Amino acid sequence: MKIKDIKTYPINVGSGSQLVVKVETDSGIYGWGASGLSGRELAVVGAIKHFKAFLIGKDARQIGALWQEMYRGQYFEGGRVLAAAISAIDIALYDIKGKALGVPVYELLGGKQRDYVDCFASVRFTTKEELFDYSLLLVKEGWTMLRLAPAEFESQEDKGLFESRKSIALLSEWLIDLRKEIGSQITLGIDYHTRLNAAETYSFISKMPAGTIDFIEEPIRDESPEAYESLRKLVTVPFTIGEEFSSKWQFVPFIEKNITQYVRLDICNVGGITEAMKVAAMAEAHYIDLMPHNPLGPICTAASIHLAAACPNFSWLEEVNTPAQYMGTNAPEYYPLQHILEGPRYKVLDTPGLGVEFNEDLAAQSEFIPVEIPRLHRSDGSFTNW
Repeated sequence: MKIKDIKTYPINVGSGSQLVVKVETDSGIYGWGASGLSGRELAVVGAIKHFKAFLIGKDARQIGALWQEMYRGQYFEGGRVLAAAISAIDIALYDIKGKALGVPVYELLGGKQRDYVDCFASVRFTTKEELFDYSLLLVKEGWTMLRLAPAEFESQEDKGLFESRKSIALLSEWLIDLRKEIGSQITLGIDYHTRLNAAETYSFISKMPAGTIDFIEEPIRDESPEAYESLRKLVTVPFTIGEEFSSKWQFVPFIEKNITQYVRLDICNVGGITEAMKVAAMAEAHYIDLMPHNPLGPICTAASIHLAAACPNFSWLEEVNTPAQYMGTNAPEYYPLQHILEGPRYKVLDTPGLGVEFNEDLAAQSEFIPVEIPRLHRSDGSFTNW
């Protein structure tokens, strides 16, 4: 079963963008994959063109060998663009192999270890009223884990202005009040999206009573494990780190030094299913659970479900389309077949392959407009992270 063609479909979905990849074989079986490098889809398309030149004619069943060739087949190995391209192709190859054997992808990973994949609700808010309204609605609908994604700076006249000290003073008060409102049984975390430094993170945590939040996600940038290691000594709240990591090697210091308490891998960025299973095994050896990053679309969701089904050390999968907020990333017009949320979880299905189909005719007819992330600045005019 030889690879015959690799096609790329960058598309606009909701307010964001996605890159879908199709790998075709000479047997007529094809597979779907997706890149997770949001906002830089065209760079990934370019990398896939390079890979396509030597992948055509290769045996699509030799997934591990093809992964090694894609990763090590150039002098400059790795990086987020190449890893995202590898991820998309790798996921598509698993889809092909599952379809060829008539089994779901999780059967290729050792079989399922759970019947359902529990999700956490991503709660994006700009005001305290939105925070409370969305959170209380989700609790009422049976969601027991909320991950807050604050965008309080967007409620001001200058939506691009972010002052960290103002933010932590405001949010710490809101979170104390929210915990009192929702009680102690709801798991509550917050994603500060690398907007803080280590000292600011300590200040934020110290402003709240113990037990207010159950974890904090990526408060500072992740390039320096040493910076996170020093921060780990300052605060007792668990960390969840890794959504930007593009290889198992980036995870090594964070896992081996117990810097992070949850592995926030993105299967469409880390190197696909092949690499994700290795990260999962490394994490299992250190009693660390997976909390996969999943803000994109049905292909990433499906691949993450199969990963979660096959791994013993799984906690929650991110979900951005909830009863409180609909981000539109599941786009049924593009994805006529996809996994459907049942309350706060997905059922693990036995559909061969990933269990996803994509409308490539619609994608081919649609104009793609690259989407840039917002740019934030401080009051002195300097640039800061979004």
